[in-house]
Amino acid sequence: MAEVSAIRAMRDDEWPVVSELIHASTNAYYTSHGMSEIFSDEPERTTRLFCEVYEALDPGCCLVAEHPKTKQLIGSCFYHPRETHYSLGIMNVHPSFFGRGVARALLTAITVLADTDGKPTRLVSSALNIDSFSLYSRAGFVPHATFQDMLIQVPASGLDCPKLENSRVREATLDDLDGIIWLEDEVTGIRRRGDWRYFIENQMGIWHVSVSTDSDGAVVGVLASVGHPGSRIVGPGVMRNEGVAVALAAAELDVHRGHTVLMLIPVLSRKLLETVYSWGARNCEIHFAQCRGNYRPFDGIVIPTFVPETG
Repeated sequence: MAEVSAIRAMRDDEWPVVSELIHASTNAYYTSHGMSEIFSDEPERTTRLFCEVYEALDPGCCLVAEHPKTKQLIGSCFYHPRETHYSLGIMNVHPSFFGRGVARALLTAITVLADTDGKPTRLVSSALNIDSFSLYSRAGFVPHATFQDMLIQVPASGLDCPKLENSRVREATLDDLDGIIWLEDEVTGIRRRGDWRYFIENQMGIWHVSVSTDSDGAVVGVLASVGHPGSRIVGPGVMRNEGVAVALAAAELDVHRGHTVLMLIPVLSRKLLETVYSWGARNCEIHFAQCRGNYRPFDGIVIPTFVPETG
């Protein structure tokens, strides 16, 4: 039985505690499995990002778990109600309480919300973490797409790649919003207008979004990225085909000159994989997109991310 007395919404004054929890939990998992810490700097400079971004997007949508006796926060999970689904955000349990049902209690509370709303729940989970995969599988989540996590060191001078002719790639504006929403719905069956508006408006100064258009000006690809000490990732993105994906990847990686960037590539997208390998990419992990409830197979290229989670 879970060692939890209450599952409730996070309060604003608990951001530092939840940031510390994310920091400690994530680093403990990776170091206990012989890997390096994910967050090398202090929580205020890294994992507080999750509270800042998720509360801006979905205020009040973080659940915390309390210890029954001490009232200590021993778990947290963000979630994102969207037009077509709920997305499970980053979930963490204090290292002292791994394996005691805390994550299961948080997950159940969120899937109940989604079920009550009549929507599926989506997530992106690590193939390396068998415990979390088992948790999601037992709860009814089904893997439907697989991604290679690729680390790419972008030279300060930019990538050594030829100019992509006729790519029609440019920086996105709010005038592109309807086209982006339509494209993502066509390719994935997902709609999340608030996310894309948030990326393009970029009030935090850490986001960038590129779009690719066809000869008629219709959006055929979009790719965002975030540059922050807590997360430097290319994604999310949706594209009609791999040619568009390559052009957009080149454009977004160029924004991060002099940095190492993470990018999740679909395992079946061979042209895109071969291209990022030619840019010096190396594999570091595997992730699955999973869904609990109805989903539609992707009809195009999808690049997920973790801030905020897609799937």
